[in-house]
Amino acid sequence: MKFGTKAIHAGLQPDSATGAIMTPIYQTSTYIQDGIGNHKGFEYSRTGNPTRNALESNLAAIENGKYGACFGSGLAAIDCVIKMLNPGDEVISTNDLYGGSYRIFKTIFEKYGIKFHFVDMLDIQNIIDVVNERTKLIWVETPTNPMMNIIDIEAVSNIAKSNNAMLAVDNTFATPYLQNPLDLGADIVMHSVTKYLGGHSDVVMGALVCNDDKLAEEMYRIQNSSGAVTAPMDSFLVLRGIKTLHVRLQRHCENGEKIARWLVNHSKVDKVYWPGFESHTNHEVAKRQMRGFGGMISFTLKGNEIEDAKQIVKNTQLFALAESLGGVESLIGHPATMTHASIPREEREKSGVVDSLIRLSVGIEDADDLISDLDKAMP
Repeated sequence: MKFGTKAIHAGLQPDSATGAIMTPIYQTSTYIQDGIGNHKGFEYSRTGNPTRNALESNLAAIENGKYGACFGSGLAAIDCVIKMLNPGDEVISTNDLYGGSYRIFKTIFEKYGIKFHFVDMLDIQNIIDVVNERTKLIWVETPTNPMMNIIDIEAVSNIAKSNNAMLAVDNTFATPYLQNPLDLGADIVMHSVTKYLGGHSDVVMGALVCNDDKLAEEMYRIQNSSGAVTAPMDSFLVLRGIKTLHVRLQRHCENGEKIARWLVNHSKVDKVYWPGFESHTNHEVAKRQMRGFGGMISFTLKGNEIEDAKQIVKNTQLFALAESLGGVESLIGHPATMTHASIPREEREKSGVVDSLIRLSVGIEDADDLISDLDKAMP
């Protein structure tokens, strides 16, 4: 079954009670039992809800996985993965990382005795240099947020497996339409479902997908025990969003390419970060492990002037100044003061998050209108 068909049908069945083609919203907290322990598969909606379960099955299918679990946010999904570790364990993560991921690693879990290493994963040797017998998890974003770096999932998987460590991949920017980390050797895939999977800026949700039975058992144990689950209505909205994921991503990719190629020729623009350029570091890796280059772009301005960056993000009309990404509408942001403000300035700038860096989430509007909008906003 090809992706577009899976997105619409996989893991889903018409409602057995009514024949409804859309999965119903089971807006209930509990379920009547015929006797003690005698129920229809559901006891309490923190543990399981038919709408959420349908979404989890659908997500697993489009990621070529066996098990899916949904959470109240992407960070709640990350929280679940780190809770699989123990004090004294070590995690290797990319140094170009979403600010919220960095924050939960450093301010929540580090005080419980888990050590985090942040390295430049464009050079695989940097991972090899810090991996040791205490390394239990390697955490990868690819493409990275916001520098659009591409990390070789298969190469990192080989390191993880040879050191008995798990590999988790944040696949938010690529989505299952463009990239399937489980097929490349990852143990766990994480999504901020809030973004492209929901696709309409109306849901906050996270998800994990895996294939291993024992890993899934632990994932569901933590999901149920910690209780950071998503609601039935949100699950319904994401099921609806996924049905158009493939057609939306096609347009995101097309628009992203047009805008990236326009930006690279603009007199006020210094660097453009988009993995579709042949000059992009690890472009060949991107071609090998992805089926397209997505709709996320970052760029810097000549002179590294923060005031110019602030003027651009303030003056766009179609590109809305807002957190988040992956909706049908285009968004513009200033990572240094928004999504990555929780990372110390010195650490941000080491990875390229300078004051003039602007991040675009290119939507599915007409590309010419988006280009005109950016052009008018340029200083």
